[in-house]
Amino acid sequence: MADIFTVVADPTRRELLGALLGAYGSDVTGGELSVGQLVEKLGVSQPTVSKHLRVLRENGLVSSREEGQHRFYRLDPEPLLHIEEWVVPFTGAVDADGTPATTAWTPDGQPVSVRRNGAAGKATVEVGTELGRVMAEASYRATAAFSGAQQGWERVVDRSRRRFTKRPDQD
Repeated sequence: MADIFTVVADPTRRELLGALLGAYGSDVTGGELSVGQLVEKLGVSQPTVSKHLRVLRENGLVSSREEGQHRFYRLDPEPLLHIEEWVVPFTGAVDADGTPATTAWTPDGQPVSVRRNGAAGKATVEVGTELGRVMAEASYRATAAFSGAQQGWERVVDRSRRRFTKRPDQD
């Protein structure tokens, strides 16, 4: 099972979760949306929607129900509580002027203040979007760094094996 932050770092998966949240508790949809409805809402291909729904389902963020040839999806917000528990301490942060703020870090390590509201005429930035973007970028950079290091190490090991492995024709 993937880390919940990695799962929601993908913008398409966040859009799917948002669409399912819109249907959540609705009398009209029964809290469910079909794959076709999600394709229409997001404006992406059916294979793309299905691929991302599979990831969300495997990580417990959505559940599905089949009816004939159609599959319906419903949001399961329970796993998102882990994100909320992690984010809540940050949302209580307060700027020097008393304005609630969240501090996030850009990929280059610079702190950035993300406002929760537009008090005193200050610009509003959606905390979840900005925090998600920063976390996704940091996750991507860390994954890329580890992947690069692993590939470099594998090349070193490979060269060493070839160099020190005696072949029968070298006697």
